[in-house]
Amino acid sequence: MAAALLARVLPSVSGPRYLLRYSHNCLVEKWFSKCISSDNRPKLPLTAYIRFCKDHQPIYRKQNPDISILDITKKLAHAWRELPPSDRQPYETAATLERQAYKEQMAKYKAQLTPAQEEVLKEEKRRKAAKRKAARKKRQSTVLGKPKRSRTAFNIFVSEHFQEAKGVSIQGKMKNLFEEWQKLASSQKQMYYQLAEDDKIRYENEMKSWEEHMAEIGHEDLIRYKNRRKISKEKKTVRKATSKKRSITLEKPLGSKRASSAPNVKKSEE
Repeated sequence: MAAALLARVLPSVSGPRYLLRYSHNCLVEKWFSKCISSDNRPKLPLTAYIRFCKDHQPIYRKQNPDISILDITKKLAHAWRELPPSDRQPYETAATLERQAYKEQMAKYKAQLTPAQEEVLKEEKRRKAAKRKAARKKRQSTVLGKPKRSRTAFNIFVSEHFQEAKGVSIQGKMKNLFEEWQKLASSQKQMYYQLAEDDKIRYENEMKSWEEHMAEIGHEDLIRYKNRRKISKEKKTVRKATSKKRSITLEKPLGSKRASSAPNVKKSEE
């Protein structure tokens, strides 16, 4: 069952040999990660800002019991920005001291690790950094108005029938909807497949316009990898055509001026 699940998650890779190797690597990495993530591993110290929030959040919650955590966080961020340097100093000093102690403890901790555990630690660090980078990129894309992905036929079916679906929990509703979808006749499914195809065309058209705009404002990193080279070539072609047109436009007045001045010279000579 686990192999079947992995085959569904990784449809582009087939073969039991790969699945076994993938499972084995995951288990080994998970085991090492568990070992090196024990209680002996030093914990990251709190930053000055987090210390400030930890001290003042209970006070803000008590003073404003009806507002949400998000609003309290905004108030704390504003208060931290407005905090005088003299009041910030204790938090920053405590954070600096703990950071130095953390570095010393981490050096001692790493000295006890085996080469295999060190490699797992580095891989875990790289994976977390990649995850943070992907999250930042996703947030930036959302802010810049990236179009929503196209929906599948089943997604469209779920969105239309979710409210009246049987089941108390979301999982229960989804399970019943999946069973209904499986029983649905091919002629009825065809309508959803057509809607999904239309939505795919919509997504591609909107993404093309959005990626062209991202290239114009200097956000090539947000463009899909397969389109980066294509858009770059199109930009170069447009730039060359524009510069060529500009050079022709600049040459025309000079030529006409010389042509118009020639008869005047001839008349003066006569």
